[in-house]
Amino acid sequence: MFGKWKKKRVEEEEIQIELPEESYALLKWKENDLPCIAMLNSALKQFSHKEIFAWHLMVTIEFEELIENGMPSIEEREIVDPFSDKLESEIKAGGNALFLIRETWNGTRCLVWRVYDPDIANQHLEYLANNYQYPRQFNWHMSHDPGWGKAKWYFEQLKL
Repeated sequence: MFGKWKKKRVEEEEIQIELPEESYALLKWKENDLPCIAMLNSALKQFSHKEIFAWHLMVTIEFEELIENGMPSIEEREIVDPFSDKLESEIKAGGNALFLIRETWNGTRCLVWRVYDPDIANQHLEYLANNYQYPRQFNWHMSHDPGWGKAKWYFEQLKL
């Protein structure tokens, strides 16, 4: 049958995974002689489907009102914490991301997720930035990290 193409049916394999229930560990350390306080989702250390969430997303929010050691004032936390919480729920929406860590150090708040589809997360952050939907300046960086190398140090700090 010259000139005729056979139609091929492409089937995608659907994988269903159960996302781990978040469990938090408080981490404290010093970096450049300044304290760092972090809440790590320790449940991800044993998560067996890490390859699905191969993107490492870090959002850094800049505090304006600081007290000693680069830590935010209570009033500053009352401004930034609700934004951080909202951002967390929006980035995780639909199971597209897993929360990894919330870190406060040297006048900044870093929020980190492991992401499935980077385009969805990036488009949302671009929307917030372009439409001034934030109380404090922020930036983000996303990189492909299928081996979770960027999360390794945090998990090594856990005392199990």
